[in-house]
Amino acid sequence: MLKYIAKRLLLMIPTLVGIALITFAVVHLAPGDPASLKAQTATEMLASEGMTREIVESTRALYGLDKPLHVQFLLWLKRIATLDFGDSYRDHRPVIAKIGEALPITLTLNILTILIIYLISIPIGAYSALRPRGWVDRASAVLFMALYSLPSFWVAMMLIVLLAGGDYLNIFPITGIISQGADALPWHGWAMNVAWHLVLPVACLTYGGFAFMSRFTRASMLDVIRQDYIRTARAKGLPEWRVAVHHALRNALIPLLTLMGTLLPALLGGSVIIEQIFSIPGMGRLGFESVLARDYPVIMAIATISAFLTLVSIFLSDIMYAVVDPRITFGKRQI
Repeated sequence: MLKYIAKRLLLMIPTLVGIALITFAVVHLAPGDPASLKAQTATEMLASEGMTREIVESTRALYGLDKPLHVQFLLWLKRIATLDFGDSYRDHRPVIAKIGEALPITLTLNILTILIIYLISIPIGAYSALRPRGWVDRASAVLFMALYSLPSFWVAMMLIVLLAGGDYLNIFPITGIISQGADALPWHGWAMNVAWHLVLPVACLTYGGFAFMSRFTRASMLDVIRQDYIRTARAKGLPEWRVAVHHALRNALIPLLTLMGTLLPALLGGSVIIEQIFSIPGMGRLGFESVLARDYPVIMAIATISAFLTLVSIFLSDIMYAVVDPRITFGKRQI
């Protein structure tokens, strides 16, 4: 087990380098760069052609964009190794400080979303499998599939109109993650204020996962309860709840752990729209604004950190296999 963990951790290094190389190529192949944006601003200010060219050259030299691409990439790898992502081209603040402010917000948002999705979809999916074609099975299938078909930006707009001071109720705030002056509140008041702000964003991120996860749990559970060892457990006279929970559900959870490794990256990408709509200062909003401003250090840092979190989540889901199913051992596994 320890040997397998060490191999997986070492494999993360070339994987991260490969992802950094692809991201670097995509960012630099995209049309426009910080120098061209400054040149466009100078042109709008009626600057002369010579002055515009001078601004472009000085900007490229300032940001190191005049160096060959392979030199820029090697310098970027050196920064990753030392956790120094440089300064933002936009406001010249350290990138690590900007990400340090945004990352906890996005992680809080997405971890809450994952917990709620699993806490609701697994019991409903398991119950539907134990009573297939019952009213709970049929009603949950119709409801969740209807929710799954709704785009998140449309749901966000509807929630704002209905519950956040639009045309009807004014129950929840629509911007930010905390009210002004809430830092002076005691810790429980501060936590309630943050939770109050997170209700609508978490609702928008959560509903789409219900249909997929509940139906996946149902299918996995149906496959398990048809196995011979489930019939043997029932033949031994074990109570139905014990057969369902201890024998069926435990084995049905194994495929769900695979999905856990891909759910966090999917939510990180999906939170861009929600953070933008609700003005939440998280990683998604920071990345969106950085792309518009061609802020290369911030874009590259966000891509690298997102890739690292993805690899860690996949690694943890693999390790949890052994926790859920003791029959799985990694000692003889070939990588």
